[in-house]
Order: sequence, then structure tokens, then C-alpha cells
Amino acid sequence: MLTKRTILFFIPFIFWGCWKKTTDEELNLSTTAMGQYLLNEYPEGKKIVIYQMMTRLFGNKVKTNKKYGTIEENGVGKFNDITDKALSEIYDLGITHVWYTGVIEHAVLTDYQDYNIPLDDADVVKGRAGSPYAIKDYYDINPDLAEEVDNRMEEFEQLITRTHDNKLKVLIDFVPNHVARFYRSDAKPEGIADFGENDNTSVAFDSSNNFYYIPEKSFVVPSGYESLGKENTFPTKNGKFEEFPAKATGNDQFTEQPGINDWFETVKLNYGVDYLNDKQKHFEPTPDTWIKMKDILVYWAEKGVDGFRCDMAEMVPVEFWHWVIPQVKDINSDIIFIAEIYNPDEYENYVNNGKFDFLYDKVQLYDTLKSITKGIGSTNDLPPIWRDLKGMNKHMVRFLENHDEQRVASKDFAGSPEYAKPAMIISATWYSGPVMIYFGQEVGEPGDGTEGFGEDDGRTTIYDYWGVPEHQRWMNDGKFDGALLSNEKTSLREFYKDLLVMTRSNSAFSEGRLFDLHPFNQINSGNYNEKIYAFLRIGKKEKVLVIVNFDKAKGQEISLVIPEDVIPLLGIKEDKNYIMENTLGHNYTIKNLTKKDFVEGINMQIPRHSGYIFRLKN
Repeated sequence: MLTKRTILFFIPFIFWGCWKKTTDEELNLSTTAMGQYLLNEYPEGKKIVIYQMMTRLFGNKVKTNKKYGTIEENGVGKFNDITDKALSEIYDLGITHVWYTGVIEHAVLTDYQDYNIPLDDADVVKGRAGSPYAIKDYYDINPDLAEEVDNRMEEFEQLITRTHDNKLKVLIDFVPNHVARFYRSDAKPEGIADFGENDNTSVAFDSSNNFYYIPEKSFVVPSGYESLGKENTFPTKNGKFEEFPAKATGNDQFTEQPGINDWFETVKLNYGVDYLNDKQKHFEPTPDTWIKMKDILVYWAEKGVDGFRCDMAEMVPVEFWHWVIPQVKDINSDIIFIAEIYNPDEYENYVNNGKFDFLYDKVQLYDTLKSITKGIGSTNDLPPIWRDLKGMNKHMVRFLENHDEQRVASKDFAGSPEYAKPAMIISATWYSGPVMIYFGQEVGEPGDGTEGFGEDDGRTTIYDYWGVPEHQRWMNDGKFDGALLSNEKTSLREFYKDLLVMTRSNSAFSEGRLFDLHPFNQINSGNYNEKIYAFLRIGKKEKVLVIVNFDKAKGQEISLVIPEDVIPLLGIKEDKNYIMENTLGHNYTIKNLTKKDFVEGINMQIPRHSGYIFRLKN
């Protein structure tokens, strides 16, 4: 009897040599009962693999890890720590794009007054190193990241060149919705006015203003906020921040005193939407904020940045993106825009109207995979995801980690990085959209410790100076050779490398359409269960079958059935015998397979919390 739990196994079958190319007619299964299981979208024919790094943490070799430690105590990584060797290793991991997080100048509680950088106000800064999403100068670089602070822009430009020289592309954050409460640009090009410089501060809203105001009210620091904790001081820490009139807070809080859980360190930017009057839109003439933001995007694009991850993109009107993205792409048509977005009802709007290339797939695939990995959800929850996306599948960025989410190795997620392998295989191979990993994920970094503002929450801090232990072992004092990793973590990194290199290089993952084997096997395979998930990626040159097992306790013996209507698409012939050879992990070969075996069931054993990638040979 079928259970209600399913294990996911990815087994790619790669067809070489004499296999004929699959025609569009053969791929069209809509005339058969099997058509409902085919994702009949046409992928882009390219596969992007993103490596996000928290730039200030990546190269840090210091291991003190004191709560709220200073830059002198806990150390910090620099642009120059990201060497050719480091970038070469990242490329060899299967990566195509590096997302450098925290590059643009943001609020920090480190003294750079010797470099004519004023002290930031501690009462509106989170942590010691500050949030990289509280930007205080869109045209400048975080001084923490430079060996020579006065040359910080040049050092970043050198990193761009170094990254390109290692066959990688550069992504940075674009933070359009909010800025630090004390935003002031001293690096902006001549002729550009600062945000708020010409605002009418006597009114709550004006379409030509850059900010929203709470007239006649002074800003009040959130009740209960103690910057750096009670045990630490800072010259600007006094429980107050002078702001009159008060500005609206970044997460749409139109009050002079936001709460401690609000984005109180930021102020909301005004794109011509009157939030206090039914969100009326005032886009004619073009709002001043639009023009300023276009100038900022153009500035970084002209420095050679290859793409932007747009923070909280859905909090900015889609009309702005429709207006600005084509103008930036006039500079470089290959620049990509990735939207951080969490509302599936807006996906189509932000792709078709907003002109975004890619969107976060957080609330659907990520949340579902996390639930399955934790033993709560079922793989029955997976097929509805690609069906509901309705043309958006190729635009979705899949991931298990980023700076906002808990580490998969943390006690709050999988508890062990090994348990996340099935979910990672799915994230990487399910469709042609980008897959992303977060630095340290590939070596099982658990995100342990109370770093400061973020507390011990299973995440690697974005607010404080810190060392990342498992990543530091791989970094090995700048050698980037993994010599200090345990055998277990070395093996884990090899798993990620094998998977991501295959994802980047195998055209089945970039251009192959998806055929979901899960519903068919639930009905036609007696021992297929809710801890198993299987699907095909069908391309013109290469075909891949994927199977994974989410069961943490035991392996699975299954008989996987391929619908007879699908057999011609795989190039399987009546008079041939085939071998399936696993190419991901340990040696495992299934020999002497006939067409009948595929139709009636391929017997295989899948170890616990694992998956296979098989190459099919005759």
C-alpha cells in the first residue's frame, strides 16, 4: 500500500553518441494522459550558479568570536583576501556568479574619523558591523573591506577585474526601498543632489519628496533597544537619535517611534506612492527618487558589475522597475536583475511588467524542501509547485541558504548538512533557473554562537564582526585548500562540487524540460512512497532521470516506473540493453536494463538522505 511520505532521488540519465535529438513533436505529450506531468515551458538554455558571500566575513582569519567584538578583536575580511586562488576554487566548485554582499557603504560602529567618515549613531545601528541593508552612501564602499581605506573604491574595482579574470561574474546588492536613517553621500558624482536635500518636510507625502515624513514629530528610538547590549559603550550611544521631523521607517511604519522588531535603522524611500491615502500612485512627472535610483544603477553597471540582487523588490512599485531595468540594460544587455520577492501572486507581474530576469523561490520550493527535510512535509507537496508557477519556473532562483535563512546544518533546519543533500539536489536540478549557495554551506557551517544583535538563531551574522569556523578551516589561513577540514566536511564539499559542476555543464539542466515521475509512480509502483521524489529532465541532446531519498533513518528499495509514452523521448530501443552508472558520489551501476525494465520497473537501492545521478549507456 502506498504511504503518504515520499523520498526524493535524483538520477540523471545522460544519452550520448548515437542517440538522435528529440524533436519538439516528440516532446509534446499533451495528446496523451502523461501530458499533465510535463512542464512544457522552454528554458533559457543557460544555467546560472550563484555563490553568495558575506564579503566582510569571507576572508576573516581571526577566531576570537567575542559577542559584539570590535573589528580589532574579531577581525574582518577584506577585498584583497578574495584572491585569485580563492576565486579559482569558487569557479571550480561549479559557480558562474559571485554575489558580493555588503559592498556598498552602510552604517557601522567602527571609528573611521581619520578618513573623514563621521561616526554613525549607535542608537540606530544594529550590531557592531551594521546591517549591509542600511545604506548610508550609494556611491561609496564599506571602509571595513579595504586594506587602505582611502583606496576602497579602487580595491573593489580590482576585485571586479580579478573576478572576471577567473571566469566569474559579479553580483552586488541594490537596496531600493530604504536607506540608513543618517544617509548622506560624500562620494556622489558632481551635480547629483542628496536624498531628501530638496524635500518639503512639512508634509507627510509629496510625490517629489524622497522620503515620507511624520510632520511635527521627532523620531524616538524603539523602546527597549540597547545598542551593543548593556555591557558595551560607544561614543554616540545615548538612547537618542535627532531626526525632526521623523521619517517613515523602512518596513512601512508611518510612526515616529517604530518597534524594536521593525527596520528602525532605516527610512522608507518615496517612489510616488501615497501610502496613507489608499496607496494612490503619482508617477507623472517621473518621481525624483526614480531618477536618483537610475543614476545609482548606471554608476555601478558602468564599473563592470554584471547584475543586481534587488533587496525587497516588491516593496518598490513595479512601474519603477519597468522604467529603469531596460535603461540599465542599454548599458549591458547581459546584466541580470534578481528580485527578492515573497508574494507568488506578484511573480508574473514583476517578470512580465517589471522586467526582472529572476525571482526568489522562497515561499514555495524553499519552504517545502525545508519542511520535508525536517520530517514535517511530504514530497506530495512538490508537484503542485511547478504547476502553480505557470510559466515562471525558468525565472525562479532556488536555494537552501542565504544570509536571511538558517544554515541547513543548524539545529533549526536539518541538524546535519548530510540530511539536506536530497533537498540540495532538487534545488540545483529541478529546472533551468539559477541555483544559489551561501559561503560555508558547502562545508557544513552550522551558524552556531551568539554573535551580537542576531543572537544564536542558526544564521551566520550579518550584523557583527565574526569568524565562520568551518569556512575558516577550508580557507586555511588564505591557502583555500581545505586542508583543515574533517574527512566528513571534505566529502561534503566534494558532493557540492560534483553536483554544481554537473548542473553548470550538463545541458539537460539548462535546456531540458521537466517530466514529473512522482504522481505516476505513486499509482503504479507499489513501494514508491512519500519520502521519494523522481523526475526526468528531457533535453534535445541529454536526458536525465533524478531520484532522491529524504528518509534520515533508512535506505529505500524501490522499483521506479517510466511511463511507456515517455520511453521514445529517452531514445530507449526495444532491442538494446542499457547500463545506468551513478556519477554523483559512490560507485553504483545497474546493468542489463531493457525497455521492459523501464516500463515495468527499475529496481534500485537508495541509501538514506541521499540521491544519485546516473549516466545511461548501451
